[in-house]
Amino acid sequence: MSEPLTPAQLQSVDKTLARGTWAITAGAVLFSVLTVTPLVERVTPDEWEWTAPILPLVVDAAVVIVIRLDATVARLGGSSGPWPAVLRWMTGLMTLLLNIGDSALMGDLVGVAVHSVAPLLLIVTAEAGLAYRRAIGRAQERIERSRSAEQAAREQREREQREHERQTRERAEQSAREHAESLERERAEREAAERAAEREHAARMERERLDREAEMRREQREYEERVRREDQQRADALRREQQEQAERSRRERPALDPSPAVVDTVVEQVAVNTPAVAVNGPVNGAQESTKMLEGAARSYIRSFREGQRSVRQLAEDTGWSVGWVSARLQEARDASREHAEAVV
Repeated sequence: MSEPLTPAQLQSVDKTLARGTWAITAGAVLFSVLTVTPLVERVTPDEWEWTAPILPLVVDAAVVIVIRLDATVARLGGSSGPWPAVLRWMTGLMTLLLNIGDSALMGDLVGVAVHSVAPLLLIVTAEAGLAYRRAIGRAQERIERSRSAEQAAREQREREQREHERQTRERAEQSAREHAESLERERAEREAAERAAEREHAARMERERLDREAEMRREQREYEERVRREDQQRADALRREQQEQAERSRRERPALDPSPAVVDTVVEQVAVNTPAVAVNGPVNGAQESTKMLEGAARSYIRSFREGQRSVRQLAEDTGWSVGWVSARLQEARDASREHAEAVV
């Protein structure tokens, strides 16, 4: 199947047809003037012979008008009715009769045939050219309709494509908005959960702190109670040991003091004052000068765990020197180490 002509090719064909038609028309008009003029001169008075060329020119002018107007109407794609056809055939027949008239009157059949060529060619060319122009006009119209349909289809496709792109863009924007909203909701929920967890953690830490403080206060009370009991036990033990030491001293040195009342007074003072010094330490300058007996001082020093009281505090409590207290503490440490080794 051959490819359809383009508008440029159809325009070129139309120009070729127009040029050929006008060339044939010009030749026919010139031939008609040269052929018809002698015939008109023979049938015209001598004084009017100069008007002989007018008749063929008028007829040929009518032919030119018909061809020109038919071409214009055909390009416009319209129809001018029956009268243009009548004028076209009438002018064609007039040209034919005028061209063969002289040969026909002389009975020259060859001349009739020769002189009928140009008029017949002009008539047929006019009809064929009109048909060609109408066909070309229909083809151009068909091509224009096809181009218009293609243009409309292309525009429709472009509109559909733009609409599809717009819908796709709107869906993408909607999806992006929904995704952003979802992320925002998740972030808000996560922050709310984190704040709730932080509040719960803070509340739990506060409860644990309160529980620890309560436990520490309870342990502190228990420790203070235990220390108080231990202090009381040490004070009682020290009081008993001092009393026993005072009793032994009294029995071992009866001759030094003949007065029993003096001995009892000394024992009472030792039993009363010495525990107060053992438990609470020296109270005033008079008590700081009181010195325990050696056995009571040793028992007092052994009643404390290592590090519970400093060497200076023990020296102030017992009235002995710092060096003597340090020596007793070292003896206590050595005894504890030997006892541990013996147990192992």
